Amino acid sequence: MRFHRIPATFMRGGTSNALVFRAADLPANRAEWDAIFLAAMGSPDPYGRQLDGMGGGLSSLSKVCVVGPSSRADADVDYTFVQISIREAKADCGGNCGNMSSAIGPFAVEEGIVPTPSDGEAVVRIHNTNTGKIIAARFPVVDGALAADGDCMLDGVAGAAAPIKLEFLDPGGAKTGKLLPTGSPLDTLDIPGLGPIAASCIDAANPAVFVAAADLGLTGTELPDALEGDAGFLATIEAIRRAASVRMGLTGDLDAAGKLGSIPKVAMICPPQDAPTLTGRILTAAEADIGIRMISLGQPHRAVPITGAICLAVAARVPGTLPYRLCTAKEGPIRVGHASGTTTVDASVVDGNAEYGAVFRTARRLFEGNVIYRAP
Repeated sequence: MRFHRIPATFMRGGTSNALVFRAADLPANRAEWDAIFLAAMGSPDPYGRQLDGMGGGLSSLSKVCVVGPSSRADADVDYTFVQISIREAKADCGGNCGNMSSAIGPFAVEEGIVPTPSDGEAVVRIHNTNTGKIIAARFPVVDGALAADGDCMLDGVAGAAAPIKLEFLDPGGAKTGKLLPTGSPLDTLDIPGLGPIAASCIDAANPAVFVAAADLGLTGTELPDALEGDAGFLATIEAIRRAASVRMGLTGDLDAAGKLGSIPKVAMICPPQDAPTLTGRILTAAEADIGIRMISLGQPHRAVPITGAICLAVAARVPGTLPYRLCTAKEGPIRVGHASGTTTVDASVVDGNAEYGAVFRTARRLFEGNVIYRAP
């Protein structure tokens, strides 16, 4: 074994962290990327902590982004997202990460990949190669870089920062080509050990399957640690995810669904109700329009993934879906209650077509230099 070095930037995007690479610094042969990303992040790690790499032992802290000049005329940059498994040697490009999408515009500006005014508002059109969709990022710049100060605060992130508005344009059919991959706003999935369960399979920004907490014998206000310690719950969620993957046409059978672990996301939702947060504060029913607990790669999220929140917002605008039934905001912004607080999103669906989904996030460059990793 020997050590290698490769230029990289460590960034926070929303409530996630990731290593961000310039495409030009990676091997031209993409088949070589996975080994680099796994080694750099410290995966696979049987202890689940990724202490020998840059990962943080959580799915939200085990991510890689690759940014380069756009391959499309309607975008400024190409952005590829890679979810790195913690305990397994898997680098999954199946879906996008909305949180890390907020870091891509500032990274492209600060790296000089796209021209921008030295001061004012930058607008970077991002082509997400995972989904083939365009995301417009709008944010303030000072001296050619993301503004250091701002008043945008996110539950789950300490302090305030400059706002980054992400507009997910035409988000429907990100992976399947259809907003409703099954052709219906509501399906029944037959889950071993549980029986038939109502589910809404939606593909917007990222594919997701929504189930009601009450149908799982839960309230939807359970905190992540409690859910993570419930092996039966996690097994049921994985069975739901696999069944939805096949029903949505993402995979051909349950075994194949098991190998494509990053999508669809699974969301347990509930109507607004008083709920504890990770800080100990009680989020009151009046502060949210719908509640959610989202699970990715077998781990309950501490907040809500942005693509998951966008998918939820779009689903809540489609009559007949579970989110439509449980969400109290039938128009305008939607306040999504999660374990860290709330996230405000919005969406427009006209004649069955999702026009956009939008959200505000923050991001920051944390470290720049070379990542050192082991390689044969």
